[in-house]
Amino acid sequence: MFCLNDRNMKLSKPMTRTFNAFLHTDPSSSSSIFHHLKPLALSPTNIHKAQNIFNQIHQPTLPLWNLMIRGWSQSDNPIESLRTYNLMFHQGLVGDSHTYPSLLKACARVSDVSFTAMAHARVLKLGFDSLLFVTNALINAYGCCGEMGLARMVFDEMPERDLVSWNSLICGYRQGKKFREVLGVFEAMRAAGVKADAVTLVKVGMACSVLGEWGVADAMVEYIEENEVDIDVYLGNTLIDMYGRRGMVDLARGVFDRMHDSNLVSWNAMIMGYGKAGNLVAAHELFDAMPQRDVISWTNLITSYSQAGRFSEAVRLFKEMMKAKVKPDEKTVASVLSACAHIGSLDVGEAVHNYIRKYDVKADIYVGNALIDMYCKCGVVEKALEVFKEMRKKDSVSWTSVIAGLAVNGFADSALDYFSQMLREGVRPSHGAFVGILLACAHAGLIDKGLEYFESMEKVYGLTPEMKHYGCVVDLLSRSGNLQKAYVFITKMPVPPDVVVWRILLSACQLHGNIPLAELATTKLLELDPSNSCNYVLSSNTYAGSNRWEDVIKMRGLMEESNVQKPSGSSSIEINGSTSNSVK
Repeated sequence: MFCLNDRNMKLSKPMTRTFNAFLHTDPSSSSSIFHHLKPLALSPTNIHKAQNIFNQIHQPTLPLWNLMIRGWSQSDNPIESLRTYNLMFHQGLVGDSHTYPSLLKACARVSDVSFTAMAHARVLKLGFDSLLFVTNALINAYGCCGEMGLARMVFDEMPERDLVSWNSLICGYRQGKKFREVLGVFEAMRAAGVKADAVTLVKVGMACSVLGEWGVADAMVEYIEENEVDIDVYLGNTLIDMYGRRGMVDLARGVFDRMHDSNLVSWNAMIMGYGKAGNLVAAHELFDAMPQRDVISWTNLITSYSQAGRFSEAVRLFKEMMKAKVKPDEKTVASVLSACAHIGSLDVGEAVHNYIRKYDVKADIYVGNALIDMYCKCGVVEKALEVFKEMRKKDSVSWTSVIAGLAVNGFADSALDYFSQMLREGVRPSHGAFVGILLACAHAGLIDKGLEYFESMEKVYGLTPEMKHYGCVVDLLSRSGNLQKAYVFITKMPVPPDVVVWRILLSACQLHGNIPLAELATTKLLELDPSNSCNYVLSSNTYAGSNRWEDVIKMRGLMEESNVQKPSGSSSIEINGSTSNSVK
């Protein structure tokens, strides 16, 4: 039953001892061989040694085949499990109830639906579908292959189910991002009286977070308390993330503080939660207290500061991250580039760009878009276009950023050209793209063209204009001196104009000296925004431009009566990487 071919095999000393053990046992005793082979086969690092030994066995028994199928199924190369099964089958062995769970585990890991279906057919033929652990493996395999219809069919036909059956179905739906179905199965599970465990509730919590089903989430928390479900690190992290998304950081912190086995994910989720709630002090304190940090820790804190409008601090943190020799990922890079764009920190933005190139940081579409936005907002349109042209993949945000960037930097003709090119390439324009193109038309004085683009929004592309688009049209008409047309346009808007629209008109009235329309705009502004000093100043300057000094004095008196304070002017300058602010 066992033979050794020295020419085909080189053995280490431990393996030599294993073979000596074999040679000192009864060669007909497959149980002895199984006993010696098992620890090697079930060790991912020794599976190849086990295969070498297995290859020397003449006519291996079914338990030995099962052992190798099982070993390969949990190794780094699970497809070998399928090949081993095929070899066994072609030698006349159909397998038993121990064969198919391991085989199906391998099918799940390689996502081979055709092999899963073949195994399913043989399970049915051999009558193993009555065995709970076999059908559970089938549900898991179909779920991992994305065939949830087949997984559900197996589940529905089961004469009996256990917790593993329900969890396998829920995990399959979760893997396929069918979150509504996850919650549906959980409800059915509760109705069937099956007690959920931490595995179930992790998937349910994730589904609630994605769908925003906070009522179900609260019911899930009650379920955990009522059924005394053990909160392991995975469920604890899910709860922290769920509470963090809702801004309920105190509850998240309560879970965090009760966890005995918190890990790096727990700390990172807690920092993200504080960041989303705007509690940067607590986020930074937690960051400083971390026993260890990774790129996600730094990114979460940098993003928190950036989202809170604390852009200079976000850039400073990124510099500290570089000093700590933590390599940023694409999310870090996109976040810090956004911060650079807001404060006009071109030197840091360029340094980040150079770092991406030098250290081969993954530059996905989000990084590319962030670079375009940063260069455009810093006024370096040429480099923005270089980035745009180098991008292998572009989305509507990429095109919008370039078009808007060109428009605001005074390159109206180029913005129009890129908009036309975008349409030729079949990219559907977004609301943002239309803002850019309307700005370009306003700067270039292309009134008819701008109005044509505006009308095409709804008629051609089905996009309902927003307030910013109406503001762009008012600006388009006002810049060219068509103030009466601008006013008529405002009165015919399907939505009530906001203060920005009226302020655009008032500014144009000041420029062109149209006192009657200026007074109309001022009246509307003081109704909508009586505490804003800009409205009074604009109106006062309009009167001053027409030498109506009595009205100037009257407007300033009205400002004092309303107790409106004119804000102090401020400016900032970056010196040696630090920002200095001054107030006037």
